[in-house]
Amino acid sequence: MKKDLHPSNYRFVVFKDMSNEYAFLTKSCVETKETVTWEDGNEYPLYKLEISHTSHPFYTGKMKLVDTAGRIDKFKTRYAKK
Repeated sequence: MKKDLHPSNYRFVVFKDMSNEYAFLTKSCVETKETVTWEDGNEYPLYKLEISHTSHPFYTGKMKLVDTAGRIDKFKTRYAKK
């Protein structure tokens, strides 16, 4: 196996879905600035997600609209009939 194949910052990270507060712990090398205390009492880096498998309509079967950045309003104002 090749040496130095994986990144050096590969560690446990908490990913949190901000639309429904669902969080899960997995390994990643994503850069984060925030930390959170996990259920096991340890502190891990926190990465905030806008959407995950618990809130995406494809996986949930529900047409739930998550509009955190006001994208729909921007679209409507840009392409409104004049």
